[in-house]
Amino acid sequence: MGLCSGRNAELNTGPREPGGSGGEDSPDQRLPVAAVPRRKSATSQSKTEPPLLRTGTRTIYTAGRPPWYDQRGAQSKEAFVIGLCGGSASGKTTVANNIIEALDVPWVVLLSMDSFYKVLCEEDQALAASNDYNFDHPGAFDFELLVATLRKLKKGKSVKIPVYDFTTHNRHKDWKHVYGASVVIFEGIMSFADKDLLQLLDMKIFVDTDSDIRLVRRLRRDIAERGRDIEGVIKQYNKFVKPAFDQYIEPSMRLADIVVPRGGGNMVAIDLIVQHVHSQMEERELSVRAVLASAPQTDPLPRTLSVLESTPQVRGLHTIIRDKETSRDEFIFYSKRLMRLLIEHALTFLPSQPCTIQTPQGQEYEGLRVSILRAGETMEPALRAVCKDVRIGKILIQTNLDSGEPELHYLRLPKDISEDHVILMDSTVSTGAAAMMAVRVMLDHEVCEERIMLVSLLMAELGVHSVAYAFPRVKIITTAVDKGLDHLLHVVPGIGDFGDRYFGTDRSDQWSEGGEPEPPMSC
Repeated sequence: MGLCSGRNAELNTGPREPGGSGGEDSPDQRLPVAAVPRRKSATSQSKTEPPLLRTGTRTIYTAGRPPWYDQRGAQSKEAFVIGLCGGSASGKTTVANNIIEALDVPWVVLLSMDSFYKVLCEEDQALAASNDYNFDHPGAFDFELLVATLRKLKKGKSVKIPVYDFTTHNRHKDWKHVYGASVVIFEGIMSFADKDLLQLLDMKIFVDTDSDIRLVRRLRRDIAERGRDIEGVIKQYNKFVKPAFDQYIEPSMRLADIVVPRGGGNMVAIDLIVQHVHSQMEERELSVRAVLASAPQTDPLPRTLSVLESTPQVRGLHTIIRDKETSRDEFIFYSKRLMRLLIEHALTFLPSQPCTIQTPQGQEYEGLRVSILRAGETMEPALRAVCKDVRIGKILIQTNLDSGEPELHYLRLPKDISEDHVILMDSTVSTGAAAMMAVRVMLDHEVCEERIMLVSLLMAELGVHSVAYAFPRVKIITTAVDKGLDHLLHVVPGIGDFGDRYFGTDRSDQWSEGGEPEPPMSC
């Protein structure tokens, strides 16, 4: 069984940063993920890498994504894919980096065709060692894997990209883990050589550079970076590289939408490319949070919602944690009590199977076996009190400072999570935008919608309707539903910024009369 705990809980990889865990409208939203092991003590987890592309003024993220869905939870847009083709050492990577720098888009994936060379057999390895293997032929590339990878990236899904070693002509054991992005730039000498690949390219660019310049660049690169000698490089160039350019690469120039003479130094051509990409991306923009907040809510609460019974105990706990005068110690203590009740209530919705056990007195007892799980940070103690031995993963979702939209930055999920039941745990849900992103990520990883539960201490009616409308088979469980949102999209009456109150990072001078803290940004 898999468990995704709430995006406001802390990643267990280092000290907590102040202000980083404050309800759906906080700028930093972290989602630990846990799963019950299937008779295994070890967890096989995918790995994410830090951002790979940096410029002089900013970082380009290559392992995350903004929202890719509409208020119905359906796919709303695809990544804009740019294909760069050209001869070997024509400057394709330089053009790609110049486009990235000029685009000023925070989410870009740069995909190289060099990662998709086929694994060589022993006989081909011997040919490669003597510079007699043709790496400049379409047959040298794994187009099936390449097309499948690019198709998933275009849809915003998670992929693993092989890492190719040019000195050994083999793939590394560990592949690179990448999520979709706003823009995908794909470059390679055979970028236009496959019809299925061509259909995935929204813009096709050919980088045209003089053959003498390409030869000099290739000599420098292969000798310095790939351990080749000058005789071998020239032999390979004359035998394979030049004939391949004449036969396959140069004729594909006619398929290009734009030809860039002189490579990366042609800034006029790059400016034209950037203008076109910006216009295409503007047509695809969607403000998920704004659409959710403006949607009228007149329907009754959905049947998928289960609210913890408002007993005197539950009512009393809510009174204490909603009171802005409650001290931090009391807030933590009574929040944990409420979390324990919530978790125990949520566990009743997990699948169970009849079983017969033997008591210490030797008597049979007819009972049930229930799937057991655990989560992260603020709700973790409540789960630890009743559960153990589960697999754990993490998701990090942050709110964009400019757009106010949730964005996925970090992903580490247990292996085979598609076979699991998953619980997404949240301290509070207002518009439901971040919760929808978490659900959408689970669906992207092929978790069945009916196996997902969203568990929250407090939800606004709007958030309940948003999630239920987009994902009608997701079970929603909470201790209370508040009617409204204020102009900052905070739940009212609300409980304030849960993370700041829990971790002691709140500032009393930021609190408004309604009891809600004013966050550093609007979400």
